Parts: sequence; C-alpha cells; structure tokens
Amino acid sequence: MSQPLQGQVVPPSAVDLSNTRFRSNPGYELVLFDRLSHEQQDALQGLQADPGFYGILRPRSGASLGTKSVDQQTALLYLTMRQAGPLPQYVRRMLGQRATDAIAELVLDGILEVEHAGNFVSGAAATVFLADRQSTAGAAGRNAALSIEALKYAQALALDDVRQLSHRLYGYNREPLTPAWHRRLPTDDAVVGYLGLNRDGLNARSLSEGWIALPSGPTQSGWRSWRSRRHRTTDHREAATYKLYASPRGEYVPEAFDAFVASGSGTKAFAFKVGKDVYGLLRPDKLIAYFASFDDLAETAEHLRGRLDGCPAHGVPFTTGVTSDGLLSWGMDPPKSAQTPLLKHGESWRLWLTNRLARALVDAQASSTAQVEPWEFALRRLALEGVDTNTWTPAGNIWRDDAMAEA
Repeated sequence: MSQPLQGQVVPPSAVDLSNTRFRSNPGYELVLFDRLSHEQQDALQGLQADPGFYGILRPRSGASLGTKSVDQQTALLYLTMRQAGPLPQYVRRMLGQRATDAIAELVLDGILEVEHAGNFVSGAAATVFLADRQSTAGAAGRNAALSIEALKYAQALALDDVRQLSHRLYGYNREPLTPAWHRRLPTDDAVVGYLGLNRDGLNARSLSEGWIALPSGPTQSGWRSWRSRRHRTTDHREAATYKLYASPRGEYVPEAFDAFVASGSGTKAFAFKVGKDVYGLLRPDKLIAYFASFDDLAETAEHLRGRLDGCPAHGVPFTTGVTSDGLLSWGMDPPKSAQTPLLKHGESWRLWLTNRLARALVDAQASSTAQVEPWEFALRRLALEGVDTNTWTPAGNIWRDDAMAEA
C-alpha cells in the first residue's frame, strides 16, 4: 500500500533565483479590497476572514487572465516587481528552501513573469520552471490511467469556466444510468433494500451495534452516513482527514457494503457513507470511510482487500491506489485553512484537486505560447502543491502555512 510521501514531491528547479530577472505581469492591475465596487466586495466578503487578505489582481482589458485574490505579502512583491529585476533578497530569505517552488507557483499562475530566452513569460509558456517537474512516465494502476484520461477529456471540452470544468473532472468515470438501473433502483426504498438496510438506515447485520445513522445535511444530501460508536473524534476541520474509497461496479456495491459493515470493531474509521440513490451508487467514489490517521486507514484497507478479493472494480480518478485495479484507494481531505476561499461547503480531497487542475487547464488553454499540452501543464502545476501526480499521493507536509501563497 502506498505510504504518504515525506518532504518535497518535485525536485528543485534548475532556475537560479539570484541571477534570474522577474517582473509583475503587466496584464494585471492590483486592486485593494476597499477600492472594489460594493457588488464586488459583497462577492468576496468571505475572504475578509483571512487577516492577511489584501485584494485582487484584476485582468486588464484584452488580457486572457483570470481574477486572483492575493494576500499582503504577494501584493507587496507584485508592487516591488513592477520594475523588472532579480528577486529581492528579503523574499529569498523569507521563503528559504522553498523559495524556488513558491516563486514557480507565482510564475505558473501568471502573477509574475520570468525572463527566458530574451522574453518575459509566465503560465504554460514558462517552460524554464517546468523542465524538472514530474512527467507521467511512471504513472501506473487503473486510477492513475483514469486520471490522465479525465484530464485529456477535460482539455477536449475547451471550457473556460473553471467551476464547470472542475465539475466535469470530478464526475469523470461515472457509470451511465441505464434503463435497467432505473428499473432496479427507482426509489429510495429500493436502494434501502438493495443495501440491506431498514428505513432507519440501520443494517440488519448488526450495523446498529457499531454505528449511528446521521441525518442528511446540506453537504451530505446525496449520501447515507454513519458515525462510529467506538471511535469518536474531535473536530477535524483544522486537520487533514484520511479517507478510504471502495469502488466496486454498481452491481457489487452490496458486497462491498457488507464487507465494511462486517468488519465491525476491526475498523478504526470514525465515519463512513454510501451513495443515497441510484446516481450515488453509480459514481466512482460510492463508498467512503474516514480515519484520523493513515495507519488506521491502512489497517482497514488490508482487511477489506482480503474480503473483496476478486470483486470487479470501478475506479476513482485522482486517488491513490491501494489495489492496482482501483477497487480500493485513498486520499486526504484538506483542513479548512487550506481550502479554496468562498466555497460554500468546502472541498473534499478530489474536489481540492479538480479545482486546481481545472484552473491550470483554463490558464494553459488561454495561452498562445504554451510549450506543453494543457493537461500536462495542469499535472506539473499541481506537483508544486505537494501531490505526486504519477500516483496521486499527497506529500506528508502537503498543507503548510506558506508565506507568499496565493489566497
């Protein structure tokens, strides 16, 4: 089973920060929050909770750029670099060993431009910062292949709406709702019977002894959820949460569900959920268990691997395979502080990934001087966030408080 990586996922770039010239992207104008219109301030009000928030970088007329929120330190650097020159020493001292990657993020996101071959470039055209990043040559396993397929599919859609594109990436590899499935599971009661549940959401096979059924809330409207009677947890919003995905084909969901419930006291999951209706049972990530540590997750994964041996797999894109066929995989939900601002219900592991991949795809497709395919640029950009995109494994230190980070 893949272990969380430690340290940096990507090797340092060959760029020498002390001898390279940068400048602020002239396609943007920096606008203080207080100077935005009342309508714009209302739309960005949620960002005010961050004491370091400064304002936005707004594209100038004719620039193919997306609006970006920035903190005070990024704003200071942007103002400092309006005149091209080497990176200020205070920036290199402040960022330390992570200076190259932090500046690379600002260049690849189009906030700064770097001088290369006599021109100032950014985004997908900044190949000087991409040369040493991950490729997909080592990608292996069904989930890794599905992730590449999803990115190429998203690129072919040629959408410029980041949220819509992220939604398409997130939903990739759903099983189609055929007439046969509609006849089999036309109602909630039919799904309850399919899973072996009674109307209270408690499994006849002693599910009620180890788990408490939870009411459906705004973020769980498509799920049936339970919390453990044995393993209570504190609020995990400010800590990363490990999650185990079981992804059998739709007709084998009852088998996987029973296998997890039958594990009883053998699992240290503090909660789990399964798709509520036929649509939920046909999505790839249809059964998910939550853990406070990777070791707890690994222990349950090994137990389920044995019980589900031979079960036909579906496969969850953008997750790390426990089994090579995609039947079992894992991810790590970000803490609240690392999630994209202004999202009403926060981000899961896969949504955190697809939001960033979609942004990178849109940025790359808007570039007329890109030197790599947009899907590959998206992978390499994500590697800077602390994800091994060959295996979709998050680094052990993936979410840390970085100075100069984009809000």
